[in-house]
Amino acid sequence: MTRVEPSHASAGPRLAARSRGATGVSSARLAWRQYRLERRMFWRNPSAAFFGVVLPLGLLAIFGAVFAGRDEDLDVIVPGIAGMSVMSATFTSLAYNLTTLRERGILKRLRGTPLPTSSYVAGLAANATANALLQVGIVLVVGNLVFGVAWPGDWLSLAVFVCAGVVSFALLGVALSHAIPNPESAPAYVNAIFLPQILIAGVFYDTEQAPNVIRDVAQALPLTHLVNGLSGAIVDGEGVGAHWVALLVLACWGVVGGVLAVRGFSWEARREG
Repeated sequence: MTRVEPSHASAGPRLAARSRGATGVSSARLAWRQYRLERRMFWRNPSAAFFGVVLPLGLLAIFGAVFAGRDEDLDVIVPGIAGMSVMSATFTSLAYNLTTLRERGILKRLRGTPLPTSSYVAGLAANATANALLQVGIVLVVGNLVFGVAWPGDWLSLAVFVCAGVVSFALLGVALSHAIPNPESAPAYVNAIFLPQILIAGVFYDTEQAPNVIRDVAQALPLTHLVNGLSGAIVDGEGVGAHWVALLVLACWGVVGGVLAVRGFSWEARREG
């Protein structure tokens, strides 16, 4: 993925000023305010808005045109791009943005304000979730109205797998941010994980047609299981029970990401000066 400039770079002083007057305000209300601030900054950031809205739509348009009239291929592309969108909105965004916020000292300044940590984290998480839902919604609507792909056959299963994907990839993104030394190297670190997954995990093709070695590698990747779950819900109308293994794998990756995210988190910049 192309580097996305974080939307928080100039928000530290404004957020601190607002937080100083927040004494007595509930954590939930502060989280809501933080979420609204994150949404405004997202839409004011052209690059973030492009990769959050235009990119999935553009990819769907390109591949939809290539496979126009080929229903089997479109049934692979739509859930594949939906899964990729969830990963992009959570894993990619959080890994890069948290690294930049930490190394620019913004996290440290936020830590010194009255804003509760839980409210700040909740605002970030809600913003990432909103972006993921927006992207999946775009893919589903365009897939149906433009390319004739049926609406999801099982909405409950779709919701479960989208939520599981958001949680798992968000935690993995936070965990990866701990390993990134500076904002300049963040795109390289993120793309080294993101790009192989979208190429191997069946985003643009049916993994059943791939060589055995590719299929074996794909089974270890969380994106593969997210795409499988979304495909079952969207294309086949299958419930959660039909893809419980995929849900279990996503949960395991989420646990790994959660442990690493908590153990490695730091409010302090690593580089001196």
